[in-house]
Amino acid sequence: MKVALIQCDVAFGDPEKNYRRAEKKIKKAMENQPDVIMLPELWTTGYDLKRLDEIADTEAEAARQFAGKLAATYQVNIISGSVAKRTSSGTTNTLLVFNRQGECIKAYSKVHLFRLMNEEKFLKPGQADGLFILDGIPSAGFICYDIRFPEWMRKHVLAGARVLYIPAEWPKPRLDHWRTLLICRAIENQSFVIACNRSGSDPDNVFAGHSMIISPWGDILAEAGEEEHILTADLDLSAVDSIRSRIPIFEDRRPELY
Repeated sequence: MKVALIQCDVAFGDPEKNYRRAEKKIKKAMENQPDVIMLPELWTTGYDLKRLDEIADTEAEAARQFAGKLAATYQVNIISGSVAKRTSSGTTNTLLVFNRQGECIKAYSKVHLFRLMNEEKFLKPGQADGLFILDGIPSAGFICYDIRFPEWMRKHVLAGARVLYIPAEWPKPRLDHWRTLLICRAIENQSFVIACNRSGSDPDNVFAGHSMIISPWGDILAEAGEEEHILTADLDLSAVDSIRSRIPIFEDRRPELY
């Protein structure tokens, strides 16, 4: 399976500009004929949280139509990063997954809200898991701060996930944490980790970039720098079973003790 991560800047509070940019980037990514394309977290608005009443996407309908159409046109799976989804009970930070037919097969709302960027003041936390199946492969989606909660990610792997997708807007000052946590999550779960961060800056933050594709052994298969980049790698999914048989951590767990 070939994956392509669109590491791009995000225009602060300007969905129209971001849709135009994303469409061009997806078209460019298709030159390498990937099976999956992923965008970063909050790629339509950035962290312009104070204006969500104006710019959030009602029921994520605009993002659904945009990504669904492109997925069907190119016959590619799209992990449409996450968007600010306005609902009758509040706004969520929601990841959308589309199959090759353009159908939205999963909507996962970020469970862990990041207080250092005031998410809890403007967003409502999700209440459900991120499990889905893409091209027959059990997978799971998480968003940025979620990677600091290994028990949340392990729950999905125990439920069958083999590939873990993570869109993010991770700031540059904590770049070392980003890289270390992602590698740890791959090693401890013996799963592929596919993490798409944004680049650039907004009025309050500079973002780290360094999107990464990591094997179940913890090897970095591909990594971007800080600038805009379309990162690609081929995944040998048989590596999951191979590594899990070499070091059978799931068989050796002692859940009766923890």
